[in-house]
This record gives sequence, structure tokens and C-alpha cells, in this order.
Amino acid sequence: MQIGNVDINTPIFLAPMAGVTDYSFRILCKEMGAGVVYSEFVSSHGIIRENEKTLDMIRFTEEERPIGIQIFGDSPDVMAKAARIVVDQFQPDIIDINYGCPVPKVTKKGAGSAALKDLCLMDDITTAVVESVPEIPVTVKMRAGWDSSNIVAIEAGPRLEKIGVKAIALHPRTAKQNYKGNANWALIKELKQSVSIPVIGNGDIKKPEDVLRMFEETRCDAVMIGRGALGNPWFFKQANALLNGSPLSQEPDLHDRLAMCKRHLELLIESRGEKIGSNIMRKHFGWYIKGFPGAAVLRQSLVTAKDKDEMRKFLDTDRNDCPPWRE
Repeated sequence: MQIGNVDINTPIFLAPMAGVTDYSFRILCKEMGAGVVYSEFVSSHGIIRENEKTLDMIRFTEEERPIGIQIFGDSPDVMAKAARIVVDQFQPDIIDINYGCPVPKVTKKGAGSAALKDLCLMDDITTAVVESVPEIPVTVKMRAGWDSSNIVAIEAGPRLEKIGVKAIALHPRTAKQNYKGNANWALIKELKQSVSIPVIGNGDIKKPEDVLRMFEETRCDAVMIGRGALGNPWFFKQANALLNGSPLSQEPDLHDRLAMCKRHLELLIESRGEKIGSNIMRKHFGWYIKGFPGAAVLRQSLVTAKDKDEMRKFLDTDRNDCPPWRE
């Protein structure tokens, strides 16, 4: 498939997730077969102020391409300036606009999914960004609407396409639902029927088989994986195998999980430094370490480890016949 002028070999994408899809996790998912990866969502105000922490969230390596940088904000002018800065300084493949985040600290400022309450504002923001970076495809990730009485995705789709958006990712829950209830995949199908640009389905993809089911039920052009990839970069390899008609590969065993944890930890330390990197890794341990005897003890040991060296000790199953978390 293509998004604008970007060729994409695999229609299975890593969703942007705040606090998760940094360089280290993107690399692991890309190595496992993610067709496109996205940054965490980045504040347009932080970008134009050149806040160093904000800009660090945007940096990426060539190995991660094709990559989308997702930005959010409530001001057309600020969003346009931010998009221009991102393209000039970092040259990503895609600029993605966040109209999906339901978190109150974002929506109370009118950003994220709050834009779904005012499609005219959505039009203005989107137009400003598209006109600011004409050389790069602009895409949108959105929710179905603000609440159940205001489902606007099907109305918004053709408007966004007319403005010049090159693809739309739809998570068919409302902002008010947050992550409760079920994602209404019928809305993805309806959106696909209402536009000619690619539609990317998202929501309730819990196992690789769900990827095939979403393609079949919605006729979407790509599927975006969010929470299903937490602690499970192998998800992309497994889903790609099914998509290509190959047998589903085995679930990662204990050795696979410990090896992936080690690599993830090293990537975090490389990119964020020892203290910050090891602290970030603690939440990832909670997602990786499960489903085998002794998992709870090992998980607790890793989450409470005092530093990276102690984490490495607990992860090293080759030290002796009895790893420390089984003693």
C-alpha cells in the first residue's frame, strides 16, 4: 500500500502510544516486522518552544523508516509551525495529527479527541498542517466521536480527505469510552466506504488472528496495533505470518522473553542513560514477564531492582543452574 508518496511493504502498523513508543520500542517492533511505526504524541507548543525533552521524543534513526511523527494541539497556527519544524529538522516520512487522545489533560485544552466536538476547528487545524508541509503526507488518527450521541467519524472522513489528508486511522470508540466497552469495527467499514484514501483500523486487536478478522470484516487497508504489542513485539511477526498464509509461529518462551528484555533494557540505556533508561524499563517488565512458572517472583524482582546491574542479574538465566528469582 501507499500513503501519499510513501511505499509500505507491510500493512500492520505500530500505534503511537504515550510513554511507550520511544526509540527502543519502535526498533524492536520494526525488527519484528511492523510496516510503519509512530512516535509518541508530541505537543505542538513544546515543539515551537524548542523544548529539549519534546524534541528528544521526535528523534529517530534511519532503521525505523517509514516512521510517522504524531503531533497534537488546539491552534491551527501553532500546529502548522510545529509540523514545519518537525519536517525541516527531522524529515520523517509522515506527519500524523492526533484527534484521538481521550486523556483529560489533553482534551481540556481542546486538543486530541476534543477536536471531535468542533469539526470546523478540526478542518482549520488539518488545513493549516497540510498547507504547511505540502511535500510530506499528513495523516490523522481519530476516535469515532466525543460520546455516543456524537459519532462524527463518517462525517469527518470525507472532509479530511478533501482537505488533503492521505490516510485516516480510526479507533472506533468514543473519547468518553476511553478504553472501556468494545470498539465498533462497523464504523471502520463505514469509513472505508465513504473515502478513497487508505483507512487504518485500530482497536481491540488482542491476538494475531484479530488482524485477519479486522481486514475481513472492515476491508480496511492496514491494521494498527496498540496495547496488543505491549511486552509483545513478536505480535508483528506472528500477524505477518498469518497474513502471508504461513503457520502461526510459537509463542515466545522464557528464553525469548528474557532475551528481549535484555535487548530492550540495553536500547533504553543507550538512548536515555542508565538511570532514566532502567527506570522506564520497569513498566515494560510488567508487560513482558508473564505466562510461565516463577513469572510473578521474577517480575517483582525486576520492578524493584535497585539498578541496571541488578536487573541484568535477574535476567541472566545462564549464570548458573538456578536463576536468582527461583532460589
